[in-house]
Amino acid sequence: MKSTSSSSIIINRSSTAVKKKVVLFDSHCHLQDPRIHHLAPQIIRTALDSGVIRFAVNGVSEKDWSVVKQMSEDYPSSVIPCFGLHPWYILERTPSWFTTLKDFFDATPSAAVGEIGLDKGSHGKKIDFMDQVQVFRQQLELSKELKKPASIHCVRAFGDLLEIMQSTGPFPAGVILHSYLGSAEMVPSLAKLGAYFSFSGYLMDLKPQKAKKMLKSVPTERILLESDSPDALPKSNLDSLLLVQGDASVSQALQSQGADVPEFSNSSDQTLPKETLNQPANIHSVLSFVASLLEMPEEELAELSYRNALYLFSYPGSKVN
Repeated sequence: MKSTSSSSIIINRSSTAVKKKVVLFDSHCHLQDPRIHHLAPQIIRTALDSGVIRFAVNGVSEKDWSVVKQMSEDYPSSVIPCFGLHPWYILERTPSWFTTLKDFFDATPSAAVGEIGLDKGSHGKKIDFMDQVQVFRQQLELSKELKKPASIHCVRAFGDLLEIMQSTGPFPAGVILHSYLGSAEMVPSLAKLGAYFSFSGYLMDLKPQKAKKMLKSVPTERILLESDSPDALPKSNLDSLLLVQGDASVSQALQSQGADVPEFSNSSDQTLPKETLNQPANIHSVLSFVASLLEMPEEELAELSYRNALYLFSYPGSKVN
């Protein structure tokens, strides 16, 4: 395996893999995730070298809020901490979860809210939806009370989301609809309530015409970019992606396709499993994809999305205020 001097976690790095001509803000990621947390120093260095200089790191349960807080303290200039209870983990919550959550915000003025949300997808449908709604409402109302943005997960529940936002909004501090894959028709109503629309590699799963229609419906001042790492690896040519060393899914793919690492890394014909780990530096591929659909220069999209993120995360107490 070919290594590089700047980072030991890069499996694949061509001259076009890392771009330094733009500055980016990863508006939603999970660097505290156990799959990559042990590699955080290298992953953050790789991202910084590529021009991704800030990361909104979203907690998902009581178990990882302290990890997110510690990362924020370890990387004071780049990690924006976010605390929230994700709908997938509400069954694990303790009776004092909401008090604990508020205590974390009291102790961490720089924190935003997230990840919170609603899910009627294959995973979410296993969890009582009324319970999801109750937990979501509590956190959404808290974000409004704290005057901080909330990062929202929404899968097949946009009608419910809009109804709840209309009953509790508007949200002057903003809400982030992370990895947005909703319809173009929903955008005006959500934007009116204070929504920002953040796009990740999952956007590449949509049919190009649908994705383009939706993107063009979003006001440019509400566009954000994210990696959602370690998930949402962009469906790009392999020579434009940075892969994480030690990723078991990549090792299995190499074995099944009879390739060693150098051969695999230099081939655009190979495909990666959907479980392949992602990292923030790959947000450049999202930038390229979104810019192409918007028919906008990448530099312009990078500048406006970074400006939007700075504005959104410049609440009282924020690191970027």
